[in-house]
Amino acid sequence: MSQSLTLKIARIEKEAAAVRTYWFKHRLDAKPGQFVMLWIPGFDQKPISIAYADKKEFALTVSAIGPATKHLEKMKVGDVLGILGPLGTYYKIPAKKKLVCVAGGYGAAPLYFATLEALQKGCQVDFILGARTKDLLLYQNKLAKTKARVHITTNDGSKGKKGLVTDVLEQLCASKKPFEIMTCGPELMEYGVFQIAEEYKVPCQISIERYMKCGTGVCGSCSVDPQGLRMCTEGPVVDKVLAKMIYEFGKYHRDATGTKIYYKK
Repeated sequence: MSQSLTLKIARIEKEAAAVRTYWFKHRLDAKPGQFVMLWIPGFDQKPISIAYADKKEFALTVSAIGPATKHLEKMKVGDVLGILGPLGTYYKIPAKKKLVCVAGGYGAAPLYFATLEALQKGCQVDFILGARTKDLLLYQNKLAKTKARVHITTNDGSKGKKGLVTDVLEQLCASKKPFEIMTCGPELMEYGVFQIAEEYKVPCQISIERYMKCGTGVCGSCSVDPQGLRMCTEGPVVDKVLAKMIYEFGKYHRDATGTKIYYKK
């Protein structure tokens, strides 16, 4: 059940140049893949994936990329924020299975949360972590402390394997060992993961991000073509069967005005 709260920032961790993780002392009862609407007083509210949650606290990893989140970056421990959540669908994690998490950029946060739950359920986890350069890789240290097998890729080869996360995923798929995929990150990356999952007939769960105003299914701004599914309630996490039905997936999304913005491939 979602909650509407005002909470003080309990602590702040620096993840990268413009990326911070904000911790709150509160039991949110969230599941991996869900999000909150984060209200930054005087600015705006934004959908933010939940990076961690247990019975005592939860965390949100946020990149300072716009006016609201740049203001958030200046806030300090003890400052108050608004939280509405948890919201949306989540990764359905089976017990004692082999899983492959494919994360690009900020997608590392919710998949780290999913990995912790999967390991608790006795799963074997391969975690493919990618970014354009080594300076943009997130959650490396946190993942290194888990029992997940971590594969790092960078576009420029500054750390790990030079190339894309999909290069490593294809190698794992070619091994013909049965597993399931969970992915989160830039949509063109996710679409590449989806295509590999289709080719090798591997189950896959995908977090599809869309512009959100309310986060509760009322405004319809995050609806996708052609079914009109709302990514704040019927998503953001969907399986590949449903993703295949979303015509715009991997092709375009809509901005705040509803205008189609096509992805540059």
